[in-house]
Amino acid sequence: MGDYTHVATYPDDDQLERWEERVDELGFRSRSEFIEAMVEAGLKKFDAASVEPDETNRELREQRNDLKTQLDRARDRIDELEDAVYHGERQAIAEYVESNPGATYDDIVQHIIDTAAGRVTSHLEDMEGDILRADDDGYYLRDEVADDRGWV
Repeated sequence: MGDYTHVATYPDDDQLERWEERVDELGFRSRSEFIEAMVEAGLKKFDAASVEPDETNRELREQRNDLKTQLDRARDRIDELEDAVYHGERQAIAEYVESNPGATYDDIVQHIIDTAAGRVTSHLEDMEGDILRADDDGYYLRDEVADDRGWV
C-alpha cells in the first residue's frame, strides 16, 4: 500500500445529502472514494490556466456604459415626471401661500382660477405628440394611446 494523506472537507447539509445520493447511484464504496473520483474527474475536464472569463473587460465596460446610459435616461424621465407633478396645482398653491402668508381659502381659489390657463398651456404642450394630437378644431387623444388604454 502507498502513502496516504488525510484531506478533509466540510460540506453543508444539502451538499452532503447530494453527495451521498450520488455515492449510492454510482456504486462507490464510500464517500471518500466518491470525492476522490469527482476531484480527479474535475481535474481532467479543465486546466485552471485555460479557463477564460465569459466576457472580456471591454465587453463588461460596454455593458456598464449601456446600463449607465439607460440609468441616465431613466433619471431624466423621473426628473421630467417630478417637474410635471410639481408644476401642477399643488405647487401653484404652495408658491401662492409662500408669497402671501395668511392667505384665505377664497384667495387661494381665486389665484388658482386666475393662473390656471398658464398651467394648462404648459401641460398641453408637454402632452402634445405623446398623448394628444392637435387639429385646427381642437385636441384629441392619440389613437394608439386610446388603444393601449382600451378606450376604443
